[in-house]
Amino acid sequence: MTKAELIEAMAEKANTSKAAAKRFLDAFTATVTDALKQGDKVTLVGFGTFSVSERKARTGRNPRTGETIQIAGGKTPKFKAGKALKDKVA
Repeated sequence: MTKAELIEAMAEKANTSKAAAKRFLDAFTATVTDALKQGDKVTLVGFGTFSVSERKARTGRNPRTGETIQIAGGKTPKFKAGKALKDKVA
């Protein structure tokens, strides 16, 4: 499902315009992104939890040359599905 298809489905289920659904989706993603930037977790009971995970620096290998390289650590967003969502999908 693309973003446009998601917006269309949201508008239909909420009985609202596509423009309003787009604003809601954009507001949701911006709010979650801002919370994760600040180091917060976003928990939607029954749906799942958005959080930030730390990756340590590690040593890797260039597949083309076989040369050893250093891969920098960093932060990455993570989503863990809630029980209700898992049950509905299974």
